[in-house]
Amino acid sequence: MVDGGSPLVQRRRLRSELRSAREAKGLTQDQVAHEMDWSLSKIIRIEGASSSISANDLKALLSLYGITESERVDSLLALAKAGRERSWWSAYRDVAPSLLLQLIEYESVASAIRQFETLFIPGILQTEEYARAVIQNYYDDEGPGSDKLRALVELRVRREGLLNSEHSPSFNFMLDEAAVSRLVGGSSVMRSQLRRLIAVAEKPNVTVEIVPFSAGLHPGMRGPFEIIEFVDPLDKDIVFVETPRGDIISDDPKETKSYRDAFDRLEKASLGPRDSLALLARIAEEMS
Repeated sequence: MVDGGSPLVQRRRLRSELRSAREAKGLTQDQVAHEMDWSLSKIIRIEGASSSISANDLKALLSLYGITESERVDSLLALAKAGRERSWWSAYRDVAPSLLLQLIEYESVASAIRQFETLFIPGILQTEEYARAVIQNYYDDEGPGSDKLRALVELRVRREGLLNSEHSPSFNFMLDEAAVSRLVGGSSVMRSQLRRLIAVAEKPNVTVEIVPFSAGLHPGMRGPFEIIEFVDPLDKDIVFVETPRGDIISDDPKETKSYRDAFDRLEKASLGPRDSLALLARIAEEMS
């Protein structure tokens, strides 16, 4: 794990403590919302670690749960305070989807990341030119020089820092051949992007593999997904899934295992690291 003091880690640990305390008291989320005069969505957000909680709200909640021992109260208040800290990506909350910022926060404290992409190069590996072409395609109502477009490109490029951080997680990127064959932004942009993939794959903590067209149908054809793993057993692994109806982040163990199994099958269908890099070099050469 990169940073045990991450706001997200602290919110998840507080979430676990509060959920256990509520269940020990025999209360449902509806009952807690009624007793606290909160909306149901508020307690759901707090227990989902997607929202922080103020010191006063936490004290009132702990009183409801019968938690009064000063040492434990102080410990939980410390978790809540740490969970309210802001990270660098918070500066982009007005332009980026909240789920994307949540994903970046999970990545920042991961021990291992396994990602499969069907159509595009993973965001953290994208060159600035490639990222601009992709984002412009999704926000075609924004001018090429718009503040929103610039901010989103900047955010995507800044994610690259995780690859080089002192405690960078291990990365295994699995790409469908379509993702590296599709011409994005013109031949020059795509050639630079492929060369970047080859360069990044030389890092000791990064693996890049290609699932070739010749593999036929495979489990990744359901869509892109990312598995994020943590060292501490208190922090359940999560899976990020892109779907036509919207993106999803889940820490359900059964769902995470399902995608982990799918990734293992994709790995067996891939060309392997060495042949994958050879394919990338060949495609890049053809675009010269």
